[in-house]
Amino acid sequence: MTSRQAAEAAAPVVPRAPSTIDLHTHSLRSDGVLEPVELARQAFDAGVRLLAITDHDTLAGYRELRRSEARPPRLELLPGVEINAVVGRRDDLWEGELHVLGFGMDPDDEAFEATLARQRQERRRRFDRILGRLRALGMPVEAEVAGLGTAEDDALGRPTVARALILAGHADSVEDAFRRWLARGRPAWVLRDGLGPAAAIAAIRAAGGLAALAHFREATERPGIVAELVELGLGGLEVYYRSFDRPTVEAMGRVAADLRLVRTGGSDYHGDLGPYAEAHAGLWVPPEVGVVLRSAVDMNRTTERPNA
Repeated sequence: MTSRQAAEAAAPVVPRAPSTIDLHTHSLRSDGVLEPVELARQAFDAGVRLLAITDHDTLAGYRELRRSEARPPRLELLPGVEINAVVGRRDDLWEGELHVLGFGMDPDDEAFEATLARQRQERRRRFDRILGRLRALGMPVEAEVAGLGTAEDDALGRPTVARALILAGHADSVEDAFRRWLARGRPAWVLRDGLGPAAAIAAIRAAGGLAALAHFREATERPGIVAELVELGLGGLEVYYRSFDRPTVEAMGRVAADLRLVRTGGSDYHGDLGPYAEAHAGLWVPPEVGVVLRSAVDMNRTTERPNA
């Protein structure tokens, strides 16, 4: 099971109040199921007032919302992105990756957009290789992928393939598709290529953003890995994650405090298991997280891009 699937399937910790903050969501521009405007509308209706759409390797969803007259007018948007940073063939890290979130980047930064475009190209190559493996297995799903409403430049990933496998009758759920075909070691698995953690963090910072480590539950037992990333410029840690129980949140908070990292949090909503409101019901991100994150982003922009 992927971290995303665990987030949507796990029994949530009952929050003290509806969360007004969600800093980790995905739209159809990468591997979510909702158009950005619809995701924003559902989040606002659920009580969110500070939202980051953190699609993989693209800011397209944020840009769409920024210029859309249909977005909720009282919803504050924070530029966000998620980069699956490759750490090589390591058995001690899930699928050899660390997921790095970026917040507050300049959405018009041409160098950052060029970096993300290269990441999307790597994603597309991997995506096409996965489809090729499925064809070789006698399970072509190109027609089903085409019917999912994705665009040519969307940052497509395995969840999109999983949904196509469901439509073709080869899987019962996204989790089933991963377990049988798409996860590491399964018949259609393809190793990812792209930025490593150091390059991902550097790109986010150069664009004026703050880099945070996403859903890394292992931080409580392996804080040394997080400390290494701090040396590379990591500025935050996702402490409030929908599938984290209270002891885990408290332990993650201690790691963040020890390493002086900004705490972030979110639902990691993709949408395969229901509307946004169902995921939001188990999410709690304290209001002060937004205050601290905004301040950190402002400081980062001044430090990393003094002439911006």
